[in-house]
Amino acid sequence: MTPAAVQLAASDGRALHPAASTDNPLAIQGMTVSYGEKPAVFSIDATVPPGSMAAIIGPNGAGKSTLLKAVLGVVPALSGTVAVFGAPLARARHRIAYVPQRASVDWDFPTRVIDVVLMGLYRELGLLHLVRRHHREKALACLERVGMADFAGRQIGQLSGGQQQRVFLARALAQNADLYLLDEPFAGVDAATEKAIIDVLKSLKAEKRTVVCVHHDLATVVDYFDHVLLINVRKIAEGPVATTFTAENLQATYGGRLATTHIDQLMLPVA
Repeated sequence: MTPAAVQLAASDGRALHPAASTDNPLAIQGMTVSYGEKPAVFSIDATVPPGSMAAIIGPNGAGKSTLLKAVLGVVPALSGTVAVFGAPLARARHRIAYVPQRASVDWDFPTRVIDVVLMGLYRELGLLHLVRRHHREKALACLERVGMADFAGRQIGQLSGGQQQRVFLARALAQNADLYLLDEPFAGVDAATEKAIIDVLKSLKAEKRTVVCVHHDLATVVDYFDHVLLINVRKIAEGPVATTFTAENLQATYGGRLATTHIDQLMLPVA
């Protein structure tokens, strides 16, 4: 029997969808989240293939960030199941690293850059949180990977927005995860930071890890990603960028508000 044929139990006792295979880093079935009477996301199914760079795309208010937070259990879902490498979230959380929206973080909290990255090593530090030399070396290596090693002793609130985003990516790298979930990682950052972040994300893909980003810039989808989920409260389409990131699906996602000339430009690879 193949892994996809095995019915796995969710944490609340419900059976997970057959797509919840150990081969699939993330499988979502019937995800519905509501704020009040109006659903923020409604009955969304999605399966992210292994080793992919996946984008969640949709207009403002489409439920992109809400879907990501529901996957993580940060916001409660009215219905739906989530499987991470075929297991319920509670059993697979250690395989996930999360980078939140920069706007949602209190940057006035008095902590150094190196200490933020060390938070990603919480499983290694144990209950006593004893930081040893090899832990600092790991944290510095992660900062080096995002071009921020020279800022290790700086207060996090003293950094620019792009620098702060790099530090939070370094914290995620410290977790050595198999699945990386990022909420608008390129929002409000400078061009150099965007290039540094996408280079790191592509290197994670090269290491056979899986990356899922809530993404807002349609112009970079073709160049950055190979899998896409288009939503506007409901799922509009999902699949490989080459066959799913189409004019028809974009118009359906954005309610016909995109100009045809703009869509034609989006279909071309970014130079």
